[in-house]
Amino acid sequence: QVQLVESGGGLVQPGGSLRLSCAVSGSMRNIGLMGWYRQAPGKERELVASIRDGYTRYSDSVLGRFTISRDFAVDGAKSVVNLAMRTLKPEDTALYLCHAMGTNYLRGREFWGQGTQVTISS
Repeated sequence: QVQLVESGGGLVQPGGSLRLSCAVSGSMRNIGLMGWYRQAPGKERELVASIRDGYTRYSDSVLGRFTISRDFAVDGAKSVVNLAMRTLKPEDTALYLCHAMGTNYLRGREFWGQGTQVTISS
């Protein structure tokens, strides 16, 4: 199994920055693509950034402003997926969720964190 725990959300003024973190634990060798989604009230869940084997992708709405990265513990037992966000806009306000796709014997499984709220307001 895989456990995901997000942190780092909060209230920020427009133009500000935030850094979200997703602590990843569990069956590390059976995790493939990882990403950050967001969901605003009344809107569909949106994939904003993803990472796998060092390759990253971003939605057009955050390209150039958000950066996703993944750090591994020395023993490989845990890792952290970070989302550095800058030049934040009110439309970035949403619940941000960490997501992982299973691979190998976890192929086809998806894992979600509980989410962390990001609010951009003056």
